[in-house]
Parts: sequence; C-alpha cells; structure tokens
Amino acid sequence: MKIIFAGTPPIAAGVLQALLDADYSVIACLTQPDRPQGRGLKLTPSAVKTCALQNNIPVLQPSSLKPTEIQQQLRDLQADLMIVMAYGLLLPAAVLQIPKLGCINLHASILPKWRGAAPIQYAILSGDAESGITIMQMDVGMDTGDMLAVYPCNILATDTSNDLHDRLALLAQSSCIDFLNKFANGEIKPTPQDHAQATYAHKIDKANAKIDWSKSAVEIDRAIRGYNPWPVAFTDFMQQPVRIWEAQILDPQGSNATPGTILKIDKNGIQVATGEGILNIIQMQFPGKKALPATVICNANKDLVAGAIFQ
Repeated sequence: MKIIFAGTPPIAAGVLQALLDADYSVIACLTQPDRPQGRGLKLTPSAVKTCALQNNIPVLQPSSLKPTEIQQQLRDLQADLMIVMAYGLLLPAAVLQIPKLGCINLHASILPKWRGAAPIQYAILSGDAESGITIMQMDVGMDTGDMLAVYPCNILATDTSNDLHDRLALLAQSSCIDFLNKFANGEIKPTPQDHAQATYAHKIDKANAKIDWSKSAVEIDRAIRGYNPWPVAFTDFMQQPVRIWEAQILDPQGSNATPGTILKIDKNGIQVATGEGILNIIQMQFPGKKALPATVICNANKDLVAGAIFQ
C-alpha cells in the first residue's frame, strides 16, 4: 500500500514515525510551509517535515491544495491512501478523490463531539470524562465523514491539555497501525456520524484564556488546565497580566466574597474567591518573570495580600 501522509505538528510526526517503524510505504509527505519561530523569527520546518527528511521521504509544502499543479503532483504519485492528522489545510474534493482508497483522518476526539481545531482543549474546558482518537473517511465537510474506528482515552481530573495531548499522541500512533492492519483484512465497517449531536471546538486565541472570576471554581480550574500549555490562563493584578499555571479547587461552594478577592495566603498557595467556591493558586507568573510557586511570589510582592483583588 502506497501512502501519502499529511500532517504538521509533533503529534502528527509521531504517527508518521509509527508508520515507518511498522514498514508501511510512505511515498510522500504533505506539510505546511516553514514558519518563522523564536526571537530571531528563523524559518523553521514542521515536525513532520523534519521526520520525513530524516527518512528520505519527499516533502511537499503548498500553501493551498486548490491549484491544479499540486493536485497533478499528487495524482502522479499514484497513492493508494492518504493519511491525515493535524495537517492544517483543507482538502478540496478533487484531492479527496486522488488516492485509490480515499483519504482518512485521525482526529483527537470521539466524533461527532468536538469537531474542529481545538478538540483537546475543549474536552478539558468542558469537563469531559473521555476523549480519544477517531479515524474517519474524509469528505468535504469539517470532520463530518463516516467513522471507521474509535479508540477511547480517559481524561483525569488533574489533566492539563498538555497531559491529554501526550496520551492521545501515543494512542494515535498505536491506533493508526491497528486500524491499517484491520483495514487490510477487510474488518472495517464505516459508521455515519450523528450530525445532530455534533459540537465544535473553535480555534482558540489568547483572549479566550482570561479568567472570569464570576465563574465557579470548577470552571476556572478547567480553564487553567485547558489553556496549559497555551495560551495559558491569565488574570489582571495591579494592571499587569498574571499567568496562572496551576491551581486546585479548595471548596466548590464556599465564600460570599467578591469574586477575585484573595481570601488567604499560606504555605499551600493563594486562596481566591470565585462566583461559586474557592480556588487555590499554586503556580503563577508575572510579566518578564519565571513561573514560580505562588507563595514564593507573594514573599516578594507586598501587594499580594488578603483583601487584594484579581480583575
């Protein structure tokens, strides 16, 4: 089976390497163009491009798959299957029809829940008990194709998006190989999605991560975990944005104080009133400083005292 692999970030590169380790024939890789990164804004290849070049696989980096030239390049490869994970570009109908067996996508949720760009973050933000990898037959919609296989993964109460991402990355690798083995043996039966049950995980930006202290301690805890490691939940204090990296729910119901008010500071952290319950801040970061235990920061900042308010 001749495979084209399409993906960009490390989670996709892991799947590519798993395919190669299992001796699948990957004849070309599609990935996004090199992007400027770091303080020097040096053009940097994607994780998938790096993996492909290390394994002597040809790399294609179009900014769009709509031009007829790139579509003809893909036809010339005469691939049997295209495997897509976190590629970042839409595949037009003409491209979906190029591989003999079509295009399949590995999506980091149990569809039809959390279609779209940020399924891992939304699963944490919503307090879901389960996520997973869905392998689906691609069509022209946004994650709307028939499901071919589902591999579930539990979400722990302490999980950050980074924690869940890392477990799903490993699951994606094993599930892709398991799926291809079953696919080759004719064991896969497509299942249409229930579109009425669909939810969407829209693209996240930094503004989404501002903490609303009028929400419950449970919701704010989910936000802090869901936006870790990016864009990182933040609040304003003394007209400065303060990142909150880690917290815990002390009391899901107590406190009648104004939301955002510091109730107490002790060796365990900063206890803050919310719209419902008390949240304990464990690790935080002021602009231009390192992330540190909240109690260490309090020792050096005389404004962080009981009665002060996070905005």
